Amino acid sequence: MEGALLELKGVAKAFGPRLLFRHVDASLMPGTLSLLAGANGAGKSTLMRIMAGLARPDAGTVKRAVPEEKLGYMAHATFLYPGLDAEENLLFWARAAGLGQAAERVKNALERVGLSRHAHERAGIFSRGMAQRLNLARLLLADPLLILLDEPATGLDIASRSMLRELMLEARGRGAAVLWISHDLKEDAPHADSIFMLEKRSLTQSTGGAPC
Repeated sequence: MEGALLELKGVAKAFGPRLLFRHVDASLMPGTLSLLAGANGAGKSTLMRIMAGLARPDAGTVKRAVPEEKLGYMAHATFLYPGLDAEENLLFWARAAGLGQAAERVKNALERVGLSRHAHERAGIFSRGMAQRLNLARLLLADPLLILLDEPATGLDIASRSMLRELMLEARGRGAAVLWISHDLKEDAPHADSIFMLEKRSLTQSTGGAPC
């Protein structure tokens, strides 16, 4: 696949008199891992929502070269139904998205996030980390090509964070573009191909430390 999967040009956003950012240019290429960092309140989550098409910029353009069903976005909310078990939650989302072979997709997704033995436990009793794993499984159902993750490591223990990195590397290997928000540059920068830093209302890009 050639060309950017996501491209932003001259994007700006303000809330009333408060300018969050302006003149934002960025592109996410196939087969890349990119990290979005910045101070609290800099506008990282807002920028990611704009990338996902869930918020409108006040200026500039956003172009996505993937169909909606191949866009995977994970925010702080888990979008899980506490009264349903893990398998039922994923079956609901798979069918809502019109995905074929839903049962097989759900089985594979649960295996990928290490929740197979919890498939028939209610999501409402899951710890934050387990709920986050199930949310990742939901995102993986459609094998998205553009993956946007807002602080996906929240609530995850060391083993789960390692699993998360493996999933991102797997997505990168099949040609997806992955962007995730993190506050832990020391831990995450070595795994990124590119680092986007949002500060002083502007976005800058530098090279990460991920091996080719």
